[in-house]
Amino acid sequence: MDLKEIKEIIALMRKNDLSEFKLEREGFKIALKRGADFQPIITTAPAPAVAAPVSILASAPAPGGDALREIVSPMVGTFYGSASPESAPYIAVGQEVTEETVVCIIEAMKVMNEIKAEARGIIAEVAAESGKPVQYGQALFKLK
Repeated sequence: MDLKEIKEIIALMRKNDLSEFKLEREGFKIALKRGADFQPIITTAPAPAVAAPVSILASAPAPGGDALREIVSPMVGTFYGSASPESAPYIAVGQEVTEETVVCIIEAMKVMNEIKAEARGIIAEVAAESGKPVQYGQALFKLK
């Protein structure tokens, strides 16, 4: 990115009344912020090559003293326990799952994302309600 492109971005920020702009490309990162006097502040730093994978497993103590592992939502979206309203649920309480077992779908921005268990265990609880929104990190299932 050259100085001319940066000046064009600054002009677009002023025109559209934006106070902050960030751009990351392989090996390049730029962040522009408008201060109180509307002068942009430019910083650059190398962007990380690859983001670390996000685990969707967490541990939670169970009421009986046994530690249950949670399968948590890797994104914000709408939780669906089955492929369609007429279909049977992907999993049920008491069912054994493996790392590759699809446990639900989370719809985010009109894209259906299959969520896999990523662990072996037995479903102890379904913690999310089908058709309802879920947050990043929210417990979907509890495994024994």
